Amino acid sequence: MPGRPAPSRRALLKGAAVTPVAGFGLAACSAGDSPGRPTGPVELGAESEVPQGGARLYRDHNVVVSRDAGGGLKAYSTICTHAQCPINKLEGTKLICPCHGSQFDATTGEVLQSPATTPLKQLPVQVKNGKIVAGPEA
Repeated sequence: MPGRPAPSRRALLKGAAVTPVAGFGLAACSAGDSPGRPTGPVELGAESEVPQGGARLYRDHNVVVSRDAGGGLKAYSTICTHAQCPINKLEGTKLICPCHGSQFDATTGEVLQSPATTPLKQLPVQVKNGKIVAGPEA
């Protein structure tokens, strides 16, 4: 093409290297049908793993389970409602999303810090033979 120099080999290689990485980042945080949320009941661990007034994050299943002062259990999906990223950090009873910094209360699922505006999805939870089971049809 006249008037426009051809791109250098270095520029082409640099562009080729960045393109797959950018695509991966978009796929990891794209909105969709809540990837990673349990689609059936999953056994999480021993009932004793969740302290009274505390919470336990089960990263492998994208679930957090909390226990209230009366001993009752609640479970929530840990797929962030902002960009569908799996939440992998629990500090006390505060869940922190690694993608954009949204924070959630692990005992209520409520948003503590934006950019998320929608609470986490609550999941059915029960104890069977001393094990916590959560997810649909639990």
